[in-house]
Amino acid sequence: MPIKFLSEWSRRRSSSKSFAVLAFLAASTWALVPGAAQAASPLRIGINSGLSADAVHQAAKEAKEQGLDVKVIEFTDWITPNAALANKDIDANYFQHIPFLEDAKKARGYDFVSIGVGTMSKVGLYSKKYKNVADLPNGAKVAIANDPVNGGRGLVLLERIGLIKLREGLEYKATVADIVSNPKNIKITELIAQQLPTALDDVDLGQGYPATLKQFDIDPNSALIFDDVQKRFAIQWVVRPEDAKDPRINKFVSIYQNSPEVKAILKKHFGDMTVPAWEPAPRSDTNPTN
Repeated sequence: MPIKFLSEWSRRRSSSKSFAVLAFLAASTWALVPGAAQAASPLRIGINSGLSADAVHQAAKEAKEQGLDVKVIEFTDWITPNAALANKDIDANYFQHIPFLEDAKKARGYDFVSIGVGTMSKVGLYSKKYKNVADLPNGAKVAIANDPVNGGRGLVLLERIGLIKLREGLEYKATVADIVSNPKNIKITELIAQQLPTALDDVDLGQGYPATLKQFDIDPNSALIFDDVQKRFAIQWVVRPEDAKDPRINKFVSIYQNSPEVKAILKKHFGDMTVPAWEPAPRSDTNPTN
């Protein structure tokens, strides 16, 4: 499992009887104090590893100064954070937009809700070999995300530059099966989004996200084409329904949204490629917002 804290779980528990007795007594003592168990346990926030995580760590630091203990747990894929939330291994996650969340709920039966928005980002098509779309050869190798929604965003961009034509009316819900025309016979490979930056060494064109590109010294602004910043793709703070009114989670989201240091970190890493969705949309956002 690609979770940084798995190593902690894998340590063997002590078999000492005295340790077990002490642990039992400690648990019993805490149980007598109202709210003690919750106060003793940190708020566990699951996020994706990457530069976006820096802003969440900053918010956790500020939360600590305000008396709220937060543990930030980083994941390296887009599947495990929801599984961890369903298993109650974390209290909230912050990595997915609403279309992705709705697809995950439908596919896996999750019962999750969003309690607030975070940032929203542009997505682009990048190439290390070509400077212009017109230079792409017949049979060009193209890499896009392999999850239904984000892969659909990549396909929409491929259609906008004339490499393919999709069945009408699908937009980001399109899949490779919905390609009705491929005049340059491009070869599309679907990859885990986190693998796309390294795939750019082997393909002619690839989908990219600001949060992962900079980790590989790729300029997020160097795309051959971008989609616009769209509020419907804003990253959400997601919880189980029974925790929607948890004051700790809502306090942490508020700290994140109102911290000048958090905004400074996002600006430093991504410039205008990633912007706060809880503030008025930038003028360039001409796409639907729902």
